[in-house]
Amino acid sequence: MKQLQIIAANTVEWQDVDMPQPGLGEVLIKVDAVTTCPHWDLHMMSGEPMFPGARVDYPLTPGQPGHEIVGNVVEVGSGVEDLYVGARVAAWRDRGANVRLGGYAQFVPFAVDSLLEVNTDLAPQSIASLELAMCVQVTFDRLRQFDLLKGKRIAVGGMGPAGLIAVQLAHAWGADFVIAVDPVADRRERALQLGVDVAVEPKDGPFAEAAGGPVDVAVDCAGAKDSVEFLMGHTRGAVALFGVLRDDVAYGWQQWRSKVDILGYGSHNRDAAERALALIEDGRLDLSCVVTHELPLSDYAAGVELLASQQALKVCFLPNA
Repeated sequence: MKQLQIIAANTVEWQDVDMPQPGLGEVLIKVDAVTTCPHWDLHMMSGEPMFPGARVDYPLTPGQPGHEIVGNVVEVGSGVEDLYVGARVAAWRDRGANVRLGGYAQFVPFAVDSLLEVNTDLAPQSIASLELAMCVQVTFDRLRQFDLLKGKRIAVGGMGPAGLIAVQLAHAWGADFVIAVDPVADRRERALQLGVDVAVEPKDGPFAEAAGGPVDVAVDCAGAKDSVEFLMGHTRGAVALFGVLRDDVAYGWQQWRSKVDILGYGSHNRDAAERALALIEDGRLDLSCVVTHELPLSDYAAGVELLASQQALKVCFLPNA
């Protein structure tokens, strides 16, 4: 079989290797599709750490950083009772760095407890990004915990893949009015196609006019200081932080006086993944909208360049094409 390995900054190899075998509690998956996690892919290819204070050590483990996969079980390892040969599965969580093979490969051994069986009628682009949907659902579970969704007016900042999922989750969980906020016209248009009530630039005048005043809740999916501070300035309730922040954000007198609460991120969990999967399977959450390009996995470097030039939101790679 073939696998991808990033061996140095901006250098990848498409390698011939022996077929892997599933271990205890694992199944072997023939990977139909694997979607990019743009920040991970861009950082791992460039050599710049994803998180402040971290480091990138080359060569990366083969197959990393691929983790958003969908495929079919072709072999069952010992100790596995819940899955079977032929089952259609998608990964609901990233297994982290301590694995022998990441998802950028034609066949991948995968721990059963990190997989969910999925509807066989779903196209690969409609389910491969289940892990991202789980991640965003974690933020919405926090909002649900504090009764900050049903009947509320919600702004979502950043119409990248996470933001496009977030605006759909806002509607699915009962928001009354959803505003998409992004400086890029094309991304605002994508949000409008998903049924948001209005899409605006992050500018005071247009936002105030569109929203009719501060919103009840905001979700930041950009992970940028300017985005978070803009949302804090136009929210009278809570701002939930989904995007990975790399800079400090100013919370001062104005936010304190306006009683703006900040919600940090929660923990990845299977329950959130199952809630997201239910929304996907009943048609209330469309993941295919975040995939803008489809390429053979052997063209990985070209796909990452599409991400770097902002021509792509997510790339769907086909390992067996």
